[in-house]
Amino acid sequence: MTETIGVLIADDQAMIRAGLRLVIGTQPDLVVTGEAADGQAAVELARRLRPDVVLLDIAMPKMDGLTAARRILDDPDPPGVIMLTTYDTDENLDRALRAGVRGFLLKVSPPEQLFAAIRTAARGEALLDPAVTRRVIEGYGRLPEESAAPEPDLTPRERDVLLLIARGLSNAEIAATLVISDATVSSHINRLLAKLGLRDRAQAVRYAYESGVVRPGDAGSVG
Repeated sequence: MTETIGVLIADDQAMIRAGLRLVIGTQPDLVVTGEAADGQAAVELARRLRPDVVLLDIAMPKMDGLTAARRILDDPDPPGVIMLTTYDTDENLDRALRAGVRGFLLKVSPPEQLFAAIRTAARGEALLDPAVTRRVIEGYGRLPEESAAPEPDLTPRERDVLLLIARGLSNAEIAATLVISDATVSSHINRLLAKLGLRDRAQAVRYAYESGVVRPGDAGSVG
């Protein structure tokens, strides 16, 4: 039997919760284990139900989603946290990524993207909505030249992979670009994250721009 992934939904709008429950319920490997209407309840249910993934709305009463995310992620062996937002220009994006969330999705994202984000977060990896990835790239692409740090000690292939991550490519797209297997891409990503002391690809995108490996208007060349 396929191992199921438990999902906790936290949103103050009952219709949004109902819609997410309905959509998630179409997948045989995903199951909604609980619902919360505010951030405080989300933290309490996450600790009690121990879901694999928590979907958190940013704007909620009693405790906002970002505060709830930090408290959930501070617990031992925390679940993957995916933030939900209405706008791709949400000013909380950077705070969410720095808190360690594994996904940042628009509420208008197609179901397939939601499913992929949940499964990716359950594996301990990160997946951003393409529109959100562009937001990260644009934001960090505006960093001044003097903010660049020394280039990290990466192999040429690891640097290629980092550049493609910074462009917003998925593992499969990186594999196709470099003509290597998905497993090899995963190995390169794991090694470069370990070298750089980063948690996931979301932080890798930020790092690529903060460190100067990628500069504004230049995604670099690979090969």
